[in-house]
Amino acid sequence: MREALFPSVTPTYVRIVQFIVAIGVSLAAGWIGSIFTMPAIPTWYAGLTMPAFSPPAWVFGPVWTVLYILMGIALYLVWSKGLGHKNVQVATAIFGVQLVLNVLWSFVFFGMQEPFFAFIVILILWAAILMTIVAFDRVSVPAAILLVPYFLWVSFAAYLNYGIYALNP
Repeated sequence: MREALFPSVTPTYVRIVQFIVAIGVSLAAGWIGSIFTMPAIPTWYAGLTMPAFSPPAWVFGPVWTVLYILMGIALYLVWSKGLGHKNVQVATAIFGVQLVLNVLWSFVFFGMQEPFFAFIVILILWAAILMTIVAFDRVSVPAAILLVPYFLWVSFAAYLNYGIYALNP
């Protein structure tokens, strides 16, 4: 079921609140993850041997901020179709799971400083993002498309995570 099957009757002020909340929830996940990430960057992370094609540490903040905003917009596009629809309920639930896994990865990788276990988490996260894209596509094609950069970045992050694990026994 896509956009044409979900008529829009939601008042404008409700849509604005939904939009702000959806983006806020996504950015909040990023903020929570940064609690574990920021202290480790100048210390533990800076001392690691990095795999080829590793971007400088300063790149991650802006990229993740944009990705969290895109995730929030995607969530809004799905949520705005109405939580009374089964496909919307499933899609938002899967989105919630992947968001928790996103935060968990930051905790395991940076907070616990466990690249091996973080790699396992990121593989599960990767699958959850793929499931989210499929679930979002059933509700809103644009929402699914907005998650593709996130999926690609997490694919790259998985490569980096594995490389860090392999290069830093």
